[in-house]
Amino acid sequence: MGWFLGFVVYALIWWTALFAVLPIGVRPDAKGDLEAGGWRGTPSQLHLGRKLLGTTILAAILWLGVYALIESDWISFRDPWLAIPDR
Repeated sequence: MGWFLGFVVYALIWWTALFAVLPIGVRPDAKGDLEAGGWRGTPSQLHLGRKLLGTTILAAILWLGVYALIESDWISFRDPWLAIPDR
């Protein structure tokens, strides 16, 4: 895997992991402060910095697994059962 493909795969994994991590630990504000621009159900404390750091670590671990799987011989499109038949 080249560096560009590796970066693209990491970016896709990072965004997917971000959307999986965002709802973790969110407690909605039951009252909602309308003067501050908040509505009922908006998160009272988002902790976005911790979630971004956690997403980066999770994406790095998942990317290492994907990289190891791609570079290994476990999955190969050159194997007879996955290869495109020659004509």
